[in-house]
Amino acid sequence: MVSSNTASQEEMMINRVPLQWRDQCSALLIPLNKCRHRENYAPWKCEDERHTYEKCQYQDFLRRAKVLQKEKKAAALAGAEDE
Repeated sequence: MVSSNTASQEEMMINRVPLQWRDQCSALLIPLNKCRHRENYAPWKCEDERHTYEKCQYQDFLRRAKVLQKEKKAAALAGAEDE
């Protein structure tokens, strides 16, 4: 499933996004990194970009947790049926 926040492989290669950060929010990370570089990594700069990226990361975490919970429930039901 590709979301609107996912950059293409070519975009990630061009912007040198490390492999561990190539996730559902990669399209938001690219402008954040550009802003950070432009502002010399000042922590009070780029707050809007950082907030948007962190919100995306949190929503992705919630989505993955929900999927895992459904899988665990399905496995428990399948285990109960086998008995």
